[in-house]
Amino acid sequence: MQFQQLQYFVAVAETRHFTRAADLVHVAQPSLSQQIKALERELGADLFLRARGNITLTDAGEALLPLARRILADADTARHEVQELVQLRSGRVRLGATPSVCTGLLPDVLRAFHDRYPGVRLLIEEGGSHDLVRELARGALDLALVVLPLPTPAPALTTVELLREDLVVVSSPDAPRPGQGRRTVRIPDLEGERLVMFRHGYDLRELTVAACRAEGFEPDFAVEGGEMDAVLGFVRAGLGVAVVPRMVAARSGRGLRVTPLARPGLHRVIALAHRSDVAPPRAARELQRMLLER
Repeated sequence: MQFQQLQYFVAVAETRHFTRAADLVHVAQPSLSQQIKALERELGADLFLRARGNITLTDAGEALLPLARRILADADTARHEVQELVQLRSGRVRLGATPSVCTGLLPDVLRAFHDRYPGVRLLIEEGGSHDLVRELARGALDLALVVLPLPTPAPALTTVELLREDLVVVSSPDAPRPGQGRRTVRIPDLEGERLVMFRHGYDLRELTVAACRAEGFEPDFAVEGGEMDAVLGFVRAGLGVAVVPRMVAARSGRGLRVTPLARPGLHRVIALAHRSDVAPPRAARELQRMLLER
């Protein structure tokens, strides 16, 4: 008994038509009929009653059908499980993240993932949450680390909160301490500071500008339009102060003074997102598990 013969048998049983069954399994109808007859000879029983325009199962066919379906399903499961294991040896993960998350959260997790699955390629795309949501929706990414709330409603995405992170003010140690020298900075204190500001589309830009406007003033930009590394470099050079995630400030090394924001301060919520209608590949699900358990 051949696996292919069982496929042909189930196709005929479900369509009750040899020609349509042949089309379904992409084989010539004479070849399908020959394989069915070979299966019947091996089993020693007819599986179908053949009448003009009417194909029905015999008692032997009725007995075989659930067993054949189970065998085919088990084979499909076996194929799927092997492919899943192969993916963890040689697959890829397409991960999107905001630049600040790439700087702060990802390095340690990606190193642990690479140590465990060295054959899996990691493809990282940096961008703002709006761009990452769009890339997820069109299938260009498996997972994305985005800032909540999302800039636009995304009902086709599933999001899981990963962390809630405080924002801090960074400045050059050679410049006067922001907030008139106090140990914490209030948002109104930023009215007297020149800010180094991220480019449009950056979640941190929108959050900082909104907080300033809520206090009744427009922020004053010394320079704007940079990515995270550029912003930190400009701050080190003394061009102004910037509002950045605490994790980024902690990893940025020397050359920066870090001042917390006074309560209630500012914070952001990082979430892991993927499409709701498509399960991520096995390798992506493993990276997802490591991020959630970090």
